[in-house]
Amino acid sequence: MEGLARDATMAASIVQLAASGDTVAFARIVAAYHADMIRVAYVVSGGDQDIADDAVQAAWSIAWQKLDSLRDPDRLKPWLVSVAANEARQLCRRERSRSLVHLDVGLANLGFEDPAEPDPAGRADVLDLDDALQHLAPQERALLALRYEAGLDSSEIGNLMGRPSATVRWRLARLVTKLRKELSDA
Repeated sequence: MEGLARDATMAASIVQLAASGDTVAFARIVAAYHADMIRVAYVVSGGDQDIADDAVQAAWSIAWQKLDSLRDPDRLKPWLVSVAANEARQLCRRERSRSLVHLDVGLANLGFEDPAEPDPAGRADVLDLDDALQHLAPQERALLALRYEAGLDSSEIGNLMGRPSATVRWRLARLVTKLRKELSDA
């Protein structure tokens, strides 16, 4: 648990204290892993910060209630980011069923120059990647987020998803190839 302590015994005791209701210990866990959970939920949600924030908030509530079910304190980070990813996927499903069209009406769209807006040509690569990620299913974005945002390896992701690590590696390779192809076509 690199986010809490280098000493496994100390980290396990923090998890045990939090599981027994110690709010200070839980606050230390939140401080250590909140940013990782936000990044994963953000990618899973397709870049929707509101959904990411809501998903992580719900994930913390679940973690508070179910922390005592965690058998291995060394698995805390993978467990937390997995809960956040699952919550983000569920919120995306709900949002998709009641989706609204968002129109960005900035000054440039009204015929005026907005000096505060950066030149979009400088962000073309980022916009292309965002667009390519939007074409992926939330489950695919979750897989990429767990690997590249949370830094989990294929065996950790496999444990979380109930799949062999070889399957996870194959799916990741397939997704990266798909993204590269889409980005080269853009």
